[in-house]
Amino acid sequence: MENGARGTSSRAVVDRLLKATNAHDLDALVSCFASDYVNETPAHPLRGFTGSQQVRLNWSQIFAGVPDLVAEIIARNEQGETAWTEWRMSGTRRDGTPHLMRGVVIFTVSKDQISAARFYLEPVESDTGDVNAAVRAQVASQA
Repeated sequence: MENGARGTSSRAVVDRLLKATNAHDLDALVSCFASDYVNETPAHPLRGFTGSQQVRLNWSQIFAGVPDLVAEIIARNEQGETAWTEWRMSGTRRDGTPHLMRGVVIFTVSKDQISAARFYLEPVESDTGDVNAAVRAQVASQA
């Protein structure tokens, strides 16, 4: 499916990103992002950034720290320039501990590259308690 004058479909660009991630091909991965790419991380606003050079720095650290990283897209929906994607990324860190992240990334694609993303991918926590503990922690007084 083509987006006419806009170029490649958002699905094709996300597929290219997934392939580059699983191949640990840093150059191919970075080429999926526009030079002025904007990353928003709504749950952690200070982690947002602009620019594909930061993408390169982030992913060079990720590939070095999790040499067997495997990414999967669990669910997805593309419409025009927007791709809603649910990801699972797993592997083993250099110290032997498991690495597991899950969450949603909403991409904006234009001119065959990712121009923006809203990033909700987080490390999976398996030992922080059940829903009752989580709600208590969120509303507990900090005084």
